[in-house]
Amino acid sequence: MPTPQHIDALVDRIRCVQTEEEKNELIGHLAQTAKPSIVSFVNAHAVNLCWHSDAALAAFQASDLLLRDGIGLKLALSALGRPVGLNMNGTDFIPLLLRRLPPRRVAVYGTESPWLEAARDRLAAETHHDYADIQHGFHDDGHYVACARRTRPDVIVLAMGMPRQERAAARLKAELDHPALIINGGAIMDFLAHRFERAPVCIQRAGLEWVYRLAQEPRRLSRRYLVGGVGFVRNVMILRRLAGARAAGAQAQGV
Repeated sequence: MPTPQHIDALVDRIRCVQTEEEKNELIGHLAQTAKPSIVSFVNAHAVNLCWHSDAALAAFQASDLLLRDGIGLKLALSALGRPVGLNMNGTDFIPLLLRRLPPRRVAVYGTESPWLEAARDRLAAETHHDYADIQHGFHDDGHYVACARRTRPDVIVLAMGMPRQERAAARLKAELDHPALIINGGAIMDFLAHRFERAPVCIQRAGLEWVYRLAQEPRRLSRRYLVGGVGFVRNVMILRRLAGARAAGAQAQGV
């Protein structure tokens, strides 16, 4: 089982983007991917999954770039005395990234019809990429590897939910032989297809988008947000005690 030290190390890898200028620099860097590389987004649910699963932790550890997603991680990083940075949630960042990248071959693996096709059509209308392959999100991981080997996309957006998409991303990274930017997008395609509506901007800015989502999907999300929220607070308290013990040890050595 993962230890608090494993989770602490994962959280420490989150890149906290501080300014819009730094965000633009990051997009420029992602446009120059020279090997299969994974971008993942860490929110409270991701931390909870990794806390209880070696497989989930290993999948997130395979990511080359971890970005902070949501109010939960903002509060957690603040409690741990770490930089918070901008909210780099995938629902906003992935469309921005696709609009800014030079023309690419893009594959989208995830969600289901008709939402998959509707999201692809919207992206095709709003960006200048060739959407070379789309696949629903219920195949085994080997299917996506075979598709990506055949179509050789420059960008792969996975929209399967955690931790399945992170697991598929890790396998794609390990088995592809061409440069590819692999992005774990969660519900991004469902939002683009208007299967689910985003919260109003005022609710997003207040950090309460999770409440809006819970109201849309209470059966599926109640355990994640309500039960999981309690567990997340407990986990952050454990990480905070760990950080305090580490700081005390360092101070003692310096005396």
